[in-house]
Amino acid sequence: MEHHHQPLSLGSSSSSSVASVGSSVDIDVNELTETFKSLKVMESNDQIRELQTILRDQLTSRNDFVFYADRLIRLVIEEALNWLPSEECTVTTPTGYEYQGQMFIRGNCGVSVMRSGEAMERGLRECCRSIRIGKILIRHDPVTNEPKLYYAKFPSDVDKMNVLLLSPNLETGRTVSKAIMSLREHGVRIEKIILVTLFATPQGVKSLSTAFPNLKLLTSEVYSNCVNHFGKTYFGTD
Repeated sequence: MEHHHQPLSLGSSSSSSVASVGSSVDIDVNELTETFKSLKVMESNDQIRELQTILRDQLTSRNDFVFYADRLIRLVIEEALNWLPSEECTVTTPTGYEYQGQMFIRGNCGVSVMRSGEAMERGLRECCRSIRIGKILIRHDPVTNEPKLYYAKFPSDVDKMNVLLLSPNLETGRTVSKAIMSLREHGVRIEKIILVTLFATPQGVKSLSTAFPNLKLLTSEVYSNCVNHFGKTYFGTD
């Protein structure tokens, strides 16, 4: 199905620019990245801005939402892979020449925060075909409204791995914080966790980065609110 959104004419912009929000208050992304050194906001361009716009538009059909969400997920995953450890290597080409290249060091896994985080699993597997992916389910307690861990399944050697923690939204940070604590209880060092998210709020960034200063956090956008309908629309449960 063809989508009728037109590309945004934004010119060249970067992650160091001031990102406009839907109110009179602006978010200085450069100030956030200067304050929280482990935060990385992807460099903005017309393609990324259009994807973000389509996913926020209430008129976007589910089929279009899934298509454009997968595109943005792939871009963010590709960027996250740059944080994984690698080493130089030498290979021989079919014509017999030696090539000095680079290879990722084995020992990486993904963990999706169910259910919306499962939408990011395919993008990760498309980039890393044999990667193992764990799952974690967190729900808010109906009485206390505090996040509660209901299920966690990780690779048996997760404590020795670099973990790509997958969650499309980072709003208050409470759910993701609970997921991080579960990983830590399984022996994963905080500096080996990379939070991969599509949308983040300043509150979520500040909350997590303050609680876990060595946590690596990657997002495509810091904005006043997240795409809270992401999981329902992606999986068709709205």
